[in-house]
Amino acid sequence: MSNCAIILAGGEGKRMKSDKPKPMSLVLGKPMLQWVLSALRQAGVNDICVVKGYHKEYIEEYLETLDFPVESVYQKERLGTGHAVMMAKDFLTRHSGNVVILNGDAPFMTAQTIENSLKQHTSTGCAATVISADLDDATGYGRIVRDENGNLKAIVEHKDADEETRKITEVNSGGYWFDCQLLLSVLDKIKSDNAAGEYYLPDAIKLLLNEGKTVGAYTAECSDAVLGANDPEQLEELNQIATAKGYTCE
Repeated sequence: MSNCAIILAGGEGKRMKSDKPKPMSLVLGKPMLQWVLSALRQAGVNDICVVKGYHKEYIEEYLETLDFPVESVYQKERLGTGHAVMMAKDFLTRHSGNVVILNGDAPFMTAQTIENSLKQHTSTGCAATVISADLDDATGYGRIVRDENGNLKAIVEHKDADEETRKITEVNSGGYWFDCQLLLSVLDKIKSDNAAGEYYLPDAIKLLLNEGKTVGAYTAECSDAVLGANDPEQLEELNQIATAKGYTCE
């Protein structure tokens, strides 16, 4: 049984004013994708698949420069995070352990958070574990709703949340641990019956909960784990945070 990782790196990032995929944007001179790869390897997760999409040749060229093997798959149509994971189904079927799914444009997800969330995930025997973060201002983020035992009850998107739910400051980071086989059992059941016509990965969590499976949530040590960039100004903020806090990428 081995643990593996899928990195979602197909995003275009229209507001970045760049023809490169968003995960190839630089933080302290290194692509955000490199920060995520580095954290995974430091956490001992070396079996990695990158889902590429927009201008995939940039991702392919970058992966060829690495001194360790990384698989990649192509998401021709970008129809949501659930659809991206569907593209890596063959990769998943070769694994009987757990898979961590991370965003390729969230550079401050640390090895410590990846390791500790896995420890909680395996020790509790959960079907899935959402990596969460506690924010001072949770506006715009999906809220983590827990039950009386501290397990995950629901992820409620900000636009769907009532006033009471919006008071919750624990949010979904977009990172998840899944039991590989249990994820495969619900992956094809994800529907695109929403306004965007897309397949969303959090729906896999909902399906597992509906089947009576236990889903946990692990709060990241630092809320920076949720940070990403959608435009040049936010990218500059990431660079400022990395400089101010002494973050480094191997």
